[in-house]
This record gives sequence, structure tokens and C-alpha cells, in this order.
Amino acid sequence: MLSNYEIKPNKGLGELEFGMEMDQFIDAFGKPEEIDSFDDDEELNTTVLHYWTQGFSIFFVGLVTQILAGIETDHPETTLYGEKIMNLTEDGIVELMKNNGHTHYEVEIEEEKDRRLSYDYSMIDFFFRDGKLVYMNFGVLVDEQGNIETV
Repeated sequence: MLSNYEIKPNKGLGELEFGMEMDQFIDAFGKPEEIDSFDDDEELNTTVLHYWTQGFSIFFVGLVTQILAGIETDHPETTLYGEKIMNLTEDGIVELMKNNGHTHYEVEIEEEKDRRLSYDYSMIDFFFRDGKLVYMNFGVLVDEQGNIETV
């Protein structure tokens, strides 16, 4: 179980750090409630561990070695730059990101009421429903050897 839900862009969430191997992660945080695997990409395999009751899912990516490369969370205690973010408005997220040096983003309308803000440089996506943030994900790039690529 996580002791905090502080997002550290390009680093991790709370005690979760990008680059951890799956066995190391499961030893530290326990077995997931559900597992999804995607190995249809010749360059990378992805395994997603879902911890629904704890409010996060973890993405392990790599061909040779799979490492922690992505996190998705909807936990109400999630913070970014010291501010709780769940249920913030789109304008609130844009302002928070701008105040912390992230000015370029793209908006995509996924359904009539659903919108996504994507900050490519920091690999962060925010998902809004009815004008409020309902979940977000962020990660790092991984090569086929299972190493984090620097941007």
C-alpha cells in the first residue's frame, strides 16, 4: 500500500519509482487485483497490474526486461506540485501546470463530455468528465532492453 500519492513527473508516484522490475514491485506492494498483458507489439511487451481498491494501475514495459514505465491513478489524495488534483477543473490543471513550467499541451475530445489534456514533454495525460479531472496517467519512455530513455 502506498503511504502517499505524490506525483513526481518522470520519477514516479509516492514510493513507486519508474525503472522498478515487476518482481521487485510485487514483493514490495503485493499481488494485483487484476493483470492485463499486451504482447502484440514486436518491439515492446506491456503488462498492467491493477490495484483498483488502492486507486492505481501500473504499466510494465520492455521486451527483454519489463520495468515500471507508466502509472494511472484516480485516487482522491493524488497530489501534483503540492496540490490535490482530482476533481480540479481543466482550467485549474492548466494553471497548475503552467505555474510549474509546463506550457505546451494538446486537447482531445474523446466523447461528448470527455476531454484529455496531454503534456507530451512530461508524458502526462489528464482525463476530464463533466469538466472535472477523474483520472490521469504519466510515464517514461522505455527501450526494448528495458532501460528508461532520457528525453
